[in-house]
Amino acid sequence: MFPHASEPITAPVGGAELGQVIGLSIAAGLVTLVLLAIAWAHRTHRIDWFQKIGDRLGVRNGEPGWSTIPTVFVGSSLIVALLGFMWDVSLHAGRGRDAGPLANPAHYLILYGLFALFIAGMSAVVFPRDGEKPGVAAVKITRTWYAPVSGIFIAACGLYALIGFPLDDVWHRLFGQDVTLWGPTHLMLIGGAGLSTAGIILLHREAEVAMAQKGNALPTWLSTILVSVAFGSLLIGLSVFQGEFDFGIAQFRMVFAPLMIVAAAGIPLVAARLYVGPGAAIAAAVFFLLMRGIVSFVVTDVMGEAHHVFPLYLGSAVLIELLAFTKLKEKPLWFGAVGGLLIGTVGLVIEKLWNDRVFAFPWTQDMWAEGLAMAIPVAIASGLCGALFALGLQGKLPTKKVARTIIVGSVLVTGLAVANGLNATVPKNASADFTLTEVGTPENREVTAQVTIDPSTLVDKDPTWVQITAWQGGGIVTDQLRRTGDNTWESTKPVPVGGNWKTLLRLQDGRTLAAVPIFLPADAPLKAKELPAEASFTRDFVPEIDILQRERKGDTSPLVWGIANGVVLFCSLAIILGISIAVSRVARKIEEHEAVNDRAPTLTS
Repeated sequence: MFPHASEPITAPVGGAELGQVIGLSIAAGLVTLVLLAIAWAHRTHRIDWFQKIGDRLGVRNGEPGWSTIPTVFVGSSLIVALLGFMWDVSLHAGRGRDAGPLANPAHYLILYGLFALFIAGMSAVVFPRDGEKPGVAAVKITRTWYAPVSGIFIAACGLYALIGFPLDDVWHRLFGQDVTLWGPTHLMLIGGAGLSTAGIILLHREAEVAMAQKGNALPTWLSTILVSVAFGSLLIGLSVFQGEFDFGIAQFRMVFAPLMIVAAAGIPLVAARLYVGPGAAIAAAVFFLLMRGIVSFVVTDVMGEAHHVFPLYLGSAVLIELLAFTKLKEKPLWFGAVGGLLIGTVGLVIEKLWNDRVFAFPWTQDMWAEGLAMAIPVAIASGLCGALFALGLQGKLPTKKVARTIIVGSVLVTGLAVANGLNATVPKNASADFTLTEVGTPENREVTAQVTIDPSTLVDKDPTWVQITAWQGGGIVTDQLRRTGDNTWESTKPVPVGGNWKTLLRLQDGRTLAAVPIFLPADAPLKAKELPAEASFTRDFVPEIDILQRERKGDTSPLVWGIANGVVLFCSLAIILGISIAVSRVARKIEEHEAVNDRAPTLTS
């Protein structure tokens, strides 16, 4: 259980208790042994119930068992994992760190979702037997064992995400708790789950071609709905990286917000419209809004945790649909590039209107020049990758040189944009003077603040934000301060400064990203004393991370830190390479199949 606002902080730092680690390891080992036993028994014909389940589902859904079983697993696992993930972020943002993986109820949902995702991929791999070739792009494993290449990729995504869970505990032991969505091992968890949806779309395509060879394909209308929903799921998966902005506690510069929106929008929206047909981009955006709305309602209104919002994407979807009425539709790569450009310009204007209405903080003029310089190239790259994905599904990939250039260029452009966004500075010899007015009670202290920043030239006329944030004391409270002079601000509402709340003044102006602590509770595991919120005081600006991630260790070897991040980066690039190889293999095999049979089913219209 998480501590109440009045209870002292006792949750450990630097990794979970050894008993929890051993318990989880034993449980994971037992589940794995059971799954291996079922797989061996199925492939050696010692059991037939797994085959019968696949056959029955296949008859009902019009696809082979090696495709239908993984689809059912992924569909259920991603819904559960999404709920668990958003619940977990809400718990950490509103109540702080937990006592370990078994002490957080959201972790059970995440673990189920990731295990089910891995099982989905492995079920596609082990289901075909007796020499059956599951689709034209099947990969030969042994003399009589073939597996769909997309099934292998889905299993790899599940394994990549699952590895992130134990690595997260190792990470905490090495570097302390990183209470942020963007912790490297956290990115492994959500990245593997998010990209698995691309594998499901590819698996459906492999199954579609296989069924067409037998003259038994799904009705076009049903396939259109299913694939549009799959692209909506891909949009959800690529959007979870924005979680900290959704909750209003972003620990990074605001220029990342438009960047992540266009990166997530380009691939699924462009690919959906090019591959599925009219209305698919809008259908994907609507499915995204429906699912995220349901999860938000459950986490906030049912479970009573911190409130969060999410991007709109409808404007970008409409732009892609309108672009498809032009002749660019006949030139997919140009369509993707121009579509990405529209998403990164007009689409962001529409998102700004939505953002400034529902999100905690507006996109100010201060961030727009740099934000667009980062977002537009990434949007074009994302659109090109979306077009490339659609062409791969159609079996019409461009030359290897062109495809590789797009993929490598997209990774480099995105990497450079992220590196630029991470480049933040902390002012030297800068401080803030506070005068606090009590408006709460002794049991639940709340204050309003008058703030004077020194030097007076530190903040320009239009900063990204000057705000007070309070979190982890039972919720999230943010207050965008009202400017009253050249270097003076005042509160617009009370903020808590007692219990377990961590309350700080946050400043972002251009590349400046810094904070001043207002109140920090005593933390026995950290051996940290309370930093009180007195009636008046002056404190220096420090890096935000020193306050927001108070649990992190500051004495870690740079070499160990670099190696650890390098391992995560290597794994992430391997997953990107994996989906590229899988799409390329399916596309080339479909192309060869069409050359022989002079036709192949397609959803394009």
